[in-house]
Amino acid sequence: MNSKQYNTYVGSKEIQIRDESKDINFNVLVQYPTNEPSMPTAFGSYTMDVCINAKLLEGEFPLVIISHGNGGSHIFYRTISTHLAKNGYIVAMVEHYGNNRNNNEFENTEENLILRPKHISLTIDKLLSDSFFSNHIIKDKIAVIGHSMGGYTALALAGGIPRTREGKIIKTTPDQRVKAVVLLAPGAGWFLNGLDNVTIPILMLTAEHDPITPAWNAETVLKSIPDKSLVTFRQIENAGHFSFLSPFPESMKSAKFLPSTDPEGFDREEFHAQLPKEILAYLDEKLS
Repeated sequence: MNSKQYNTYVGSKEIQIRDESKDINFNVLVQYPTNEPSMPTAFGSYTMDVCINAKLLEGEFPLVIISHGNGGSHIFYRTISTHLAKNGYIVAMVEHYGNNRNNNEFENTEENLILRPKHISLTIDKLLSDSFFSNHIIKDKIAVIGHSMGGYTALALAGGIPRTREGKIIKTTPDQRVKAVVLLAPGAGWFLNGLDNVTIPILMLTAEHDPITPAWNAETVLKSIPDKSLVTFRQIENAGHFSFLSPFPESMKSAKFLPSTDPEGFDREEFHAQLPKEILAYLDEKLS
């Protein structure tokens, strides 16, 4: 298995990707295995144990793209990304243009539904052609992890056909390079009867207490995927929608800041000691 071969440090590199058709740029933070010692490094209010612009470890590695939720941040999944990178993955965290914490102008628009999966594909294009990364990526071992709206994004890339509430089809392009997806409390409501073409493995984890993407979202996936054996599903007991986000610094934890909150008695720190391991084990198996 992939994870058994590595016990490395984590390198980090920020890149910008251009969408020529829309005349916009968006940011991607890439983490990867390296032999250069890492150190606690500030990314705004958050800290990650990385070595900025380190040399990539010799060899070839699977590629994982992480898609954040509505109005969220790519940095919110740093416990997952760092663990994967430390264990032999190249991990790209996309900041979705117009649907992030700093700029949410595309929230609740059809344009956002189109751009999200498109920008993941552009990220894959960039990394497969980039002089720093391209020779280190195993091109038939690419996966997407998506939380909330990121789950929508992953399903669209996997071949799902999204529709508006009025039934209008949203024209997105599946990406055949994606071989597995991990859905965390996914926003799957756009895919009612729209998942017939999805034929890749799915790990789907949901939260017991989730008013944002309630249980019918997971039921949509479970009912609509033709081959039920493709879906590994588990509901996390007592978790909330935001429990899948990495723990926030103490200074940011507040009942008024919903992403930092969990249902009473839920231990997010303990959960994030286990969640990255579960995702790693799944991807090791499905991409092997």
